[in-house]
Amino acid sequence: MDNKLKYAVFGAGSWATAIVKMLCENLDEVGWYMRSVYTKEHLLKEQHNPSYLSSVEFNTNKLKISNEFDEIASYADVLIFVIPSAFIYGELQKLTVDITDKVVVSAVKGIIPESGLLVGEHFHDVYKIPFENIAVIAGPCHAEEVALERLSYLTISCADQVKAQAIADQLSSNYIKTKVSDDVIGTEYAVMLKNIYAIAAGIAHGLGYGDNFQSVLMSNAIREMKRFIKKVHKMKRNINNSAYLGDLLVTGYSVFSRNRMFGNMVGKGYTVKSAQMEMNMVAEGYYATKSAFLLNQKNEKKTQIPIIEAVYAILYQNKNPKKVFKKLTDKLD
Repeated sequence: MDNKLKYAVFGAGSWATAIVKMLCENLDEVGWYMRSVYTKEHLLKEQHNPSYLSSVEFNTNKLKISNEFDEIASYADVLIFVIPSAFIYGELQKLTVDITDKVVVSAVKGIIPESGLLVGEHFHDVYKIPFENIAVIAGPCHAEEVALERLSYLTISCADQVKAQAIADQLSSNYIKTKVSDDVIGTEYAVMLKNIYAIAAGIAHGLGYGDNFQSVLMSNAIREMKRFIKKVHKMKRNINNSAYLGDLLVTGYSVFSRNRMFGNMVGKGYTVKSAQMEMNMVAEGYYATKSAFLLNQKNEKKTQIPIIEAVYAILYQNKNPKKVFKKLTDKLD
Protein backbone atom coordinates (compact mmCIF):
# COMPACT_ATOMS: atom_id res chain seq x y z
CA MET A 1 0.00 0.00 0.00
CA ASP A 2 1.32 3.45 -0.95
CA ASN A 3 2.94 5.11 2.07
CA LYS A 4 1.94 8.51 0.69
CA LEU A 5 -1.76 7.89 1.21
CA LYS A 6 -3.73 10.54 3.07
CA TYR A 7 -5.28 9.65 6.42
CA ALA A 8 -8.30 11.16 8.16
CA VAL A 9 -10.03 10.63 11.49
CA PHE A 10 -13.78 11.00 12.02
CA GLY A 11 -14.75 11.92 15.59
CA ALA A 12 -13.58 14.33 18.26
CA GLY A 13 -13.64 12.31 21.48
CA SER A 14 -10.66 11.15 23.52
CA TRP A 15 -9.81 8.09 21.40
CA ALA A 16 -10.16 10.08 18.16
CA THR A 17 -7.89 12.77 19.59
CA ALA A 18 -5.34 10.13 20.62
CA ILE A 19 -5.33 8.58 17.14
CA VAL A 20 -4.80 11.99 15.51
CA LYS A 21 -1.86 12.51 17.88
CA MET A 22 -0.36 9.15 16.83
CA LEU A 23 -0.77 9.93 13.12
CA CYS A 24 0.79 13.36 13.53
CA GLU A 25 4.00 11.67 14.70
CA ASN A 26 4.47 10.25 11.18
CA LEU A 27 2.42 12.28 8.69
CA ASP A 28 2.79 15.81 7.36
CA GLU A 29 -0.98 16.29 7.30
CA VAL A 30 -3.94 14.55 8.91
CA GLY A 31 -7.59 15.11 8.03
CA TRP A 32 -9.96 15.48 10.97
CA TYR A 33 -13.74 15.62 10.84
CA MET A 34 -15.54 16.90 13.90
CA ARG A 35 -19.22 17.78 14.20
CA SER A 36 -18.81 20.71 16.60
CA VAL A 37 -17.94 24.10 15.09
CA TYR A 38 -16.91 25.29 18.56
CA THR A 39 -14.44 22.42 18.99
CA LYS A 40 -12.94 23.11 15.58
CA GLU A 41 -12.53 26.84 16.20
CA HIS A 42 -11.14 26.32 19.70
CA LEU A 43 -8.63 23.73 18.49
CA LEU A 44 -7.40 25.94 15.67
CA LYS A 45 -6.97 28.87 18.06
CA GLU A 46 -5.68 27.15 21.20
CA GLN A 47 -4.02 24.06 19.65
CA HIS A 48 -5.89 21.55 21.81
CA ASN A 49 -9.25 19.79 22.02
CA PRO A 50 -11.32 21.74 24.57
CA SER A 51 -13.26 18.70 25.79
CA TYR A 52 -10.97 15.68 25.56
CA LEU A 53 -7.24 15.13 26.22
CA SER A 54 -6.80 18.88 26.53
CA SER A 55 -3.17 18.38 27.57
CA VAL A 56 -2.31 17.26 24.02
CA GLU A 57 -1.04 20.18 21.95
CA PHE A 58 -1.26 19.96 18.16
CA ASN A 59 0.68 21.67 15.43
CA THR A 60 -2.43 22.92 13.63
CA ASN A 61 -0.43 23.36 10.42
CA LYS A 62 -0.51 19.56 10.24
CA LEU A 63 -4.27 19.36 10.57
CA LYS A 64 -6.94 19.65 7.91
CA ILE A 65 -10.00 20.10 10.14
CA SER A 66 -13.54 20.40 8.83
CA ASN A 67 -17.13 20.19 10.01
CA GLU A 68 -18.08 18.90 6.55
CA PHE A 69 -18.21 15.10 6.45
CA ASP A 70 -17.92 14.83 2.67
CA GLU A 71 -14.92 17.18 2.54
CA ILE A 72 -12.81 14.95 4.76
CA ALA A 73 -14.13 11.74 3.16
CA SER A 74 -13.09 13.07 -0.25
CA TYR A 75 -9.72 14.28 1.02
CA ALA A 76 -8.37 11.05 2.49
CA ASP A 77 -7.55 7.58 1.19
CA VAL A 78 -7.69 5.93 4.63
CA LEU A 79 -10.77 6.81 6.70
CA ILE A 80 -10.54 6.05 10.43
CA PHE A 81 -13.91 6.14 12.18
CA VAL A 82 -13.91 6.86 15.91
CA ILE A 83 -17.52 7.97 16.35
CA PRO A 84 -19.45 6.18 19.14
CA SER A 85 -21.52 3.28 17.79
CA ALA A 86 -24.75 4.88 19.00
CA PHE A 87 -24.16 7.91 16.77
CA ILE A 88 -22.20 6.70 13.76
CA TYR A 89 -25.28 5.70 11.74
CA GLY A 90 -26.67 9.24 11.99
CA GLU A 91 -23.32 10.79 11.12
CA LEU A 92 -22.94 8.54 8.08
CA GLN A 93 -26.21 9.94 6.70
CA LYS A 94 -24.15 13.04 5.86
CA LEU A 95 -21.97 11.00 3.51
CA THR A 96 -22.86 11.53 -0.15
CA VAL A 97 -19.51 10.93 -1.88
CA ASP A 98 -18.40 7.54 -3.18
CA ILE A 99 -15.95 5.81 -0.80
CA THR A 100 -15.83 2.36 -2.42
CA ASP A 101 -12.15 2.83 -3.29
CA LYS A 102 -11.17 3.95 0.24
CA VAL A 103 -9.65 1.93 3.07
CA VAL A 104 -12.02 2.07 6.05
CA VAL A 105 -10.65 1.58 9.56
CA SER A 106 -12.92 1.03 12.54
CA ALA A 107 -11.84 2.28 15.95
CA VAL A 108 -15.49 2.13 17.05
CA LYS A 109 -16.08 -0.13 20.02
CA GLY A 110 -19.50 -1.53 19.36
CA ILE A 111 -22.21 -2.75 17.03
CA ILE A 112 -24.27 -0.24 15.04
CA PRO A 113 -27.71 -0.43 16.74
CA GLU A 114 -29.73 0.47 13.64
CA SER A 115 -28.32 -2.37 11.54
CA GLY A 116 -27.18 -4.82 14.22
CA LEU A 117 -23.89 -5.12 12.31
CA LEU A 118 -20.27 -4.67 13.24
CA VAL A 119 -18.90 -1.42 11.83
CA GLY A 120 -16.85 -3.27 9.22
CA GLU A 121 -19.84 -5.37 8.15
CA HIS A 122 -21.98 -2.23 7.90
CA PHE A 123 -19.47 -0.54 5.59
CA HIS A 124 -19.28 -3.68 3.45
CA ASP A 125 -23.05 -4.12 3.16
CA VAL A 126 -24.13 -0.49 2.83
CA TYR A 127 -21.14 1.22 1.20
CA LYS A 128 -19.78 -1.78 -0.76
CA ILE A 129 -16.29 -1.56 0.76
CA PRO A 130 -14.41 -4.80 -0.03
CA PHE A 131 -13.50 -6.78 3.10
CA GLU A 132 -9.81 -6.54 2.20
CA ASN A 133 -10.16 -2.74 2.51
CA ILE A 134 -11.63 -2.88 6.01
CA ALA A 135 -9.43 -2.81 9.13
CA VAL A 136 -9.94 -2.65 12.88
CA ILE A 137 -7.84 -0.97 15.58
CA ALA A 138 -7.70 -2.79 18.93
CA GLY A 139 -5.76 -2.20 22.14
CA PRO A 140 -4.83 -2.62 24.88
CA CYS A 141 -4.48 1.14 24.76
CA HIS A 142 -6.13 3.96 26.71
CA ALA A 143 -6.32 7.39 25.11
CA GLU A 144 -5.22 9.04 28.36
CA GLU A 145 -1.96 7.08 28.37
CA VAL A 146 -1.33 7.96 24.74
CA ALA A 147 -1.69 11.61 25.77
CA LEU A 148 0.97 11.02 28.44
CA GLU A 149 3.13 9.15 25.89
CA ARG A 150 3.25 6.07 28.09
CA LEU A 151 4.26 2.90 26.26
CA SER A 152 1.14 1.40 24.67
CA TYR A 153 0.29 -1.40 22.23
CA LEU A 154 -2.10 -1.62 19.28
CA THR A 155 -3.25 -4.48 17.07
CA ILE A 156 -4.32 -3.65 13.52
CA SER A 157 -6.53 -6.34 11.96
CA CYS A 158 -7.19 -6.60 8.23
CA ALA A 159 -7.69 -9.43 5.75
CA ASP A 160 -4.98 -7.78 3.64
CA GLN A 161 -1.84 -7.98 5.78
CA VAL A 162 0.02 -5.47 3.60
CA LYS A 163 -2.64 -2.86 4.34
CA ALA A 164 -2.65 -3.82 8.03
CA GLN A 165 1.10 -3.28 8.24
CA ALA A 166 0.95 0.03 6.37
CA ILE A 167 -1.65 1.37 8.82
CA ALA A 168 0.32 -0.01 11.75
CA ASP A 169 3.45 1.79 10.52
CA GLN A 170 1.63 5.15 10.48
CA LEU A 171 0.43 4.63 14.06
CA SER A 172 3.79 3.45 15.43
CA SER A 173 6.16 5.67 17.40
CA ASN A 174 8.62 5.44 20.27
CA TYR A 175 5.66 5.08 22.66
CA ILE A 176 3.29 3.07 20.42
CA LYS A 177 4.15 -0.51 19.48
CA THR A 178 1.96 -2.23 16.88
CA LYS A 179 1.28 -5.71 15.55
CA VAL A 180 -1.02 -6.99 12.82
CA SER A 181 -3.68 -9.70 12.67
CA ASP A 182 -6.05 -11.18 10.10
CA ASP A 183 -8.85 -11.82 12.64
CA VAL A 184 -10.92 -8.79 11.69
CA ILE A 185 -14.31 -10.00 12.92
CA GLY A 186 -12.96 -11.62 16.08
CA THR A 187 -10.99 -8.51 16.99
CA GLU A 188 -13.96 -6.24 16.41
CA TYR A 189 -16.22 -8.39 18.57
CA ALA A 190 -13.55 -8.50 21.29
CA VAL A 191 -13.32 -4.70 21.26
CA MET A 192 -17.09 -4.57 21.77
CA LEU A 193 -17.38 -7.30 24.40
CA LYS A 194 -14.58 -6.11 26.68
CA ASN A 195 -16.56 -2.95 27.40
CA ILE A 196 -19.47 -5.04 28.70
CA TYR A 197 -17.15 -6.95 31.01
CA ALA A 198 -15.62 -3.67 32.18
CA ILE A 199 -19.11 -2.50 33.19
CA ALA A 200 -19.51 -5.78 35.11
CA ALA A 201 -16.18 -5.15 36.85
CA GLY A 202 -17.32 -1.63 37.74
CA ILE A 203 -20.66 -2.85 39.11
CA ALA A 204 -18.83 -5.43 41.23
CA HIS A 205 -16.53 -2.75 42.62
CA GLY A 206 -19.45 -0.45 43.34
CA LEU A 207 -21.20 -3.25 45.20
CA GLY A 208 -18.13 -3.80 47.39
CA TYR A 209 -16.70 -6.98 45.87
CA GLY A 210 -12.95 -7.21 46.30
CA ASP A 211 -9.92 -8.17 44.23
CA ASN A 212 -10.45 -11.90 44.72
CA PHE A 213 -13.87 -11.77 43.05
CA GLN A 214 -12.64 -9.39 40.36
CA SER A 215 -9.97 -11.90 39.32
CA VAL A 216 -12.59 -14.66 39.05
CA LEU A 217 -14.89 -12.32 37.10
CA MET A 218 -12.16 -11.48 34.57
CA SER A 219 -11.13 -15.14 34.27
CA ASN A 220 -14.71 -16.08 33.44
CA ALA A 221 -15.07 -13.06 31.15
CA ILE A 222 -12.25 -14.11 28.82
CA ARG A 223 -13.72 -17.61 28.57
CA GLU A 224 -17.16 -16.16 27.89
CA MET A 225 -15.64 -13.90 25.22
CA LYS A 226 -13.97 -16.90 23.63
CA ARG A 227 -17.28 -18.81 23.45
CA PHE A 228 -19.14 -15.82 22.04
CA ILE A 229 -16.59 -15.02 19.33
CA LYS A 230 -16.13 -18.67 18.36
CA LYS A 231 -19.90 -18.91 17.85
CA VAL A 232 -20.12 -15.90 15.52
CA HIS A 233 -16.80 -16.41 13.70
CA LYS A 234 -14.94 -19.68 14.05
CA MET A 235 -11.25 -19.51 13.18
CA LYS A 236 -7.94 -20.29 14.82
CA ARG A 237 -7.08 -17.56 17.34
CA ASN A 238 -5.28 -17.28 20.66
CA ILE A 239 -7.74 -15.58 23.00
CA ASN A 240 -4.84 -14.83 25.38
CA ASN A 241 -3.25 -12.41 22.90
CA SER A 242 -3.16 -8.71 23.74
CA ALA A 243 -6.01 -7.76 21.37
CA TYR A 244 -8.37 -9.98 23.36
CA LEU A 245 -7.18 -10.68 26.93
CA GLY A 246 -4.90 -7.65 27.18
CA ASP A 247 -7.59 -5.23 26.05
CA LEU A 248 -10.09 -6.87 28.40
CA LEU A 249 -7.79 -6.53 31.41
CA VAL A 250 -6.89 -2.88 30.86
CA THR A 251 -10.55 -1.95 30.31
CA GLY A 252 -11.70 -3.95 33.31
CA TYR A 253 -9.12 -2.68 35.77
CA SER A 254 -7.90 0.75 34.67
CA VAL A 255 -8.94 3.99 36.39
CA PHE A 256 -9.13 5.47 32.88
CA SER A 257 -11.88 3.04 31.83
CA ARG A 258 -15.12 4.93 31.26
CA ASN A 259 -17.07 1.65 31.13
CA ARG A 260 -15.73 0.55 34.50
CA MET A 261 -16.54 4.02 35.86
CA PHE A 262 -20.09 3.77 34.52
CA GLY A 263 -20.55 0.32 36.07
CA ASN A 264 -19.11 1.50 39.37
CA MET A 265 -21.70 4.28 39.54
CA VAL A 266 -24.52 1.82 38.82
CA GLY A 267 -23.17 -0.53 41.49
CA LYS A 268 -23.13 2.33 43.98
CA GLY A 269 -26.82 3.03 43.38
CA TYR A 270 -26.99 5.48 40.48
CA THR A 271 -29.76 4.85 38.01
CA VAL A 272 -28.54 4.09 34.49
CA LYS A 273 -29.79 7.45 33.27
CA SER A 274 -28.21 9.42 36.11
CA ALA A 275 -24.89 7.63 35.61
CA GLN A 276 -24.97 8.49 31.90
CA MET A 277 -25.74 12.13 32.65
CA GLU A 278 -22.94 12.33 35.21
CA MET A 279 -20.33 11.21 32.67
CA ASN A 280 -19.19 13.51 29.89
CA MET A 281 -18.06 10.55 27.77
CA VAL A 282 -20.01 7.73 26.15
CA ALA A 283 -19.80 4.31 27.83
CA GLU A 284 -19.87 2.12 24.71
CA GLY A 285 -20.55 -0.97 26.80
CA TYR A 286 -24.08 0.22 27.53
CA TYR A 287 -25.08 -0.08 23.87
CA ALA A 288 -22.89 -3.16 23.30
CA THR A 289 -24.70 -5.02 26.10
CA LYS A 290 -28.03 -4.87 24.31
CA SER A 291 -26.50 -5.76 20.95
CA ALA A 292 -24.61 -8.76 22.31
CA PHE A 293 -27.59 -10.01 24.31
CA LEU A 294 -29.98 -9.80 21.36
CA LEU A 295 -27.45 -11.35 18.98
CA ASN A 296 -27.15 -14.36 21.27
CA GLN A 297 -30.92 -14.60 21.58
CA LYS A 298 -31.19 -15.03 17.80
CA ASN A 299 -28.99 -18.13 17.84
CA GLU A 300 -30.83 -21.46 17.81
CA LYS A 301 -28.22 -22.84 20.18
CA LYS A 302 -27.45 -20.01 22.57
CA THR A 303 -23.98 -19.45 23.97
CA GLN A 304 -23.59 -19.46 27.74
CA ILE A 305 -23.06 -15.75 28.56
CA PRO A 306 -23.99 -15.29 32.25
CA ILE A 307 -21.96 -12.09 32.69
CA ILE A 308 -23.50 -10.36 29.68
CA GLU A 309 -26.95 -11.53 30.79
CA ALA A 310 -26.36 -10.11 34.28
CA VAL A 311 -25.28 -6.71 32.93
CA TYR A 312 -28.26 -6.69 30.54
CA ALA A 313 -30.67 -7.44 33.41
CA ILE A 314 -29.31 -4.49 35.39
CA LEU A 315 -29.05 -1.96 32.57
CA TYR A 316 -32.13 -2.82 30.52
CA GLN A 317 -34.51 -4.71 32.82
CA ASN A 318 -34.01 -2.50 35.85
CA LYS A 319 -33.04 -5.47 38.02
CA ASN A 320 -31.39 -4.89 41.40
CA PRO A 321 -27.57 -5.05 40.93
CA LYS A 322 -26.99 -6.63 44.34
CA LYS A 323 -29.47 -9.46 43.69
CA VAL A 324 -28.29 -10.02 40.11
CA PHE A 325 -24.65 -10.29 41.16
CA LYS A 326 -25.50 -12.60 44.04
CA LYS A 327 -26.97 -15.01 41.48
CA LEU A 328 -24.03 -14.43 39.11
CA THR A 329 -21.50 -15.48 41.75
CA ASP A 330 -23.02 -18.99 41.76
CA LYS A 331 -22.51 -19.28 37.99
CA LEU A 332 -18.81 -18.42 38.00
CA ASP A 333 -15.94 -20.79 38.71
